[in-house]
Amino acid sequence: MAYRVLVVDDSSFFSRRVKDYLNQDAFLEVVGVARNGEEAIKLNAEMKPDVITMDVEMPVMDGITAVKRIMATKPVPILMFSSLTHDGAQATLDALEAGALDFLPKKFEDIASNRKESIDLLQSRVRALASKGKVVARRTLSSASSPGTTAKTQIFMRATSSSVAPSSANSPSAGVAANLRSSGKRYAALAIGTSTGGPVALQKVLTSLPQSFPYPILLVQHMPGSFTKAFAERLNEHCAIKVKEAEAGDLLQAGSAYLAPGGKQMLIEGTARNARIRLSDGLDNDHLLFKPSVDVTFTSLSEVFAGDVLGIILTGMGSDGKEGSRALKTKGATIWAQDEDTSVVYGMPQAVTVANIASRNLPIGEIAKSILSEMQVK
Repeated sequence: MAYRVLVVDDSSFFSRRVKDYLNQDAFLEVVGVARNGEEAIKLNAEMKPDVITMDVEMPVMDGITAVKRIMATKPVPILMFSSLTHDGAQATLDALEAGALDFLPKKFEDIASNRKESIDLLQSRVRALASKGKVVARRTLSSASSPGTTAKTQIFMRATSSSVAPSSANSPSAGVAANLRSSGKRYAALAIGTSTGGPVALQKVLTSLPQSFPYPILLVQHMPGSFTKAFAERLNEHCAIKVKEAEAGDLLQAGSAYLAPGGKQMLIEGTARNARIRLSDGLDNDHLLFKPSVDVTFTSLSEVFAGDVLGIILTGMGSDGKEGSRALKTKGATIWAQDEDTSVVYGMPQAVTVANIASRNLPIGEIAKSILSEMQVK
């Protein structure tokens, strides 16, 4: 049976094309089209779709307001379409905080020209969200570093399928108490890679780290170049640590997080005591890679810091990060993965888990505490 999709967009041309492309996938069926957020709320209640695609800017009721209302009444996975501008990035991040699970840039030229890669990307993203099953809304308090803010709804996907996990004492079966025991290992850097669902997951982890965090942090989030600066700025506003979009030549400093710019590869070079960032527009095998790629950054970290790295793979589609994590682990680094239940898409974490690279699978709410314990941060 095909997954039921509700398309929400005030542009009849765009919604018609999205509908046509989704209906080309045997596993997807568009059951309704709404022209604004108000219609989306009504049709969501009536048609009970498995997933919604939602425009940000619409008359009557905008997409962000509609996401909030839907999540408060009848939660469903939502993929946002947004413009490739700084304002569009800010609006998309607002929608993700409101409960949307994923986003795609709204490119009319791709839709109009029937670009196969764009159609394949749209279909795969919608399938991934629809296939995850029931959406669970959880109320969590805002970070203590953001006084005056109210509780926000964070949305996680409750996966319906089981996955293979490594059978070891440090496997996902290890309890929370075990997760909070330090191994006593020495570290020099923290690295986190993620994709779908990553913005909310990263904010959850980073807002729990203290200003005095004694290591540099490298962040790789699959995101367009026009979005990463806005995302880094937002994280910096909410975090005690410093967060910035990485720039060429940045020297890695303790208590600072460096977000890989969209459309570029972020590599670490130099020595462990004098490590700095190098940005590349492309590598020889870039046709096989994301930009930025977790594999590229993690592999370069292994060459500079060897095994003195704690690497973490969070929610995301695909397997980017598996080979970079393998390179780190070969040098003696520690690799963890987000667990299946709290991942929006259990692709990237599953890849390192099934390959016996990750020593722990952790729920997103336990990762920050486990980092502080393992890296012996007081």
